[in-house]
Amino acid sequence: MALVNTHFLNLQENYLFADIAKRVKAFKVTHPKADVISLGIGDVTQPLCPAVTEAMHKAVDEMAHAETFRGYGPEQGYDFLREAIVKNDFLPRGIRLDIDEVFINDGAKSDTGNFQELLHWDDYIGVTDPIYPVYIDSNVMIGRTGSHRDGRWSNVAYMPITAENNFVPQIPEGRPVEVIYLCYPNNPTGTVISKEEMRKWVNYALKNDSLILFDAAYQAYIQDPDIPHSIYEIRGARKCAVEFRSFSKTAGFTGIRCGYTIVPKDLTLADLDGKRVSANKLWLRRQTTKFNGTSYVSQRAAEAIYSPEGKEQIQQTIDYYMDNARRMLAMLRSLGYEVYGGENAPYVWMKTPKGTSSWKFFEQMLYGPGVVCTPGVGFGPSGEGYVRFTAFGSHEATDEALRRIEKWTKYC
Repeated sequence: MALVNTHFLNLQENYLFADIAKRVKAFKVTHPKADVISLGIGDVTQPLCPAVTEAMHKAVDEMAHAETFRGYGPEQGYDFLREAIVKNDFLPRGIRLDIDEVFINDGAKSDTGNFQELLHWDDYIGVTDPIYPVYIDSNVMIGRTGSHRDGRWSNVAYMPITAENNFVPQIPEGRPVEVIYLCYPNNPTGTVISKEEMRKWVNYALKNDSLILFDAAYQAYIQDPDIPHSIYEIRGARKCAVEFRSFSKTAGFTGIRCGYTIVPKDLTLADLDGKRVSANKLWLRRQTTKFNGTSYVSQRAAEAIYSPEGKEQIQQTIDYYMDNARRMLAMLRSLGYEVYGGENAPYVWMKTPKGTSSWKFFEQMLYGPGVVCTPGVGFGPSGEGYVRFTAFGSHEATDEALRRIEKWTKYC
């Protein structure tokens, strides 16, 4: 008899965004003429920039000729892309990396979910709350999170980020947290933290021999020059942190699939006897066993964003989305809503009025102005009473959604 991994049975019934899609589909069935605008799921809408598409065409042409055809590539990524990443993303910030510390992936979601495979099954994890659901769910799958009750897992330290603490997570008291998930700029709240606050987490990790898994998928949207783009801007972080990056939101690669993970050679983990083990070597072993590498075409596309033309073109797209965020902040605030984020990230985090629950407000928005938002409680217990809006739509769709919300709010 083949037995199921019972930890999978502990997963909540639906992934958040699958649940949203199900509810929107049901609405469209009963309202076939409704024109629904989504400001919910964070998928991009603007096309790939010319530098990227030109590089992809060239790479495809190479694959059509025997002398330039590429088969299996290196599991950790081609040197041309890893060298571009080190040179453009880190050296300008005073961060020196070896290309062997850079691992190309098919998007940050995969590696943020997979990296926990390297860790002992009963490590105590901590997450900012609310947080991206994959961090929790991937740990549920291995049995690390304990039991679930009232929206919380028993073996997870929740570190609230709410208006009450200015969305700055506090260092946990009591039992030391062994694995810490941080995401900045934060998804879903769109908020950021200073170098001083980030330094507190690095110092905590060094003191307690903890590991920080730092998701920097939205760093390209930071506008404030004083906000860190990488955790390695903090002294000592190479000894305690792994960083995940994505081209999905930076360059519109949600359909292309490419990102990367930094695993410093200075980072070690302890075995049960206290012996130190290289995290870099373990991750390389894992990748060469379970991952065949990102496609050559995708990696050439990613390389192109580091060209002078590519940098200029993707910045134009980032500015386009951030203009949406500014419009959303201005309109929602003018209507009296309490909103956060949207200044250094493409997400706007809004408090629901009159204590309305997240899912109820989601339904009100869907059935009222026909606009889809994301219920905050889907990101964790501290997300209750909030909803998330994304700035990844077109200007036209965003403006129409805001016009509807304005009319609906004044009518209500």
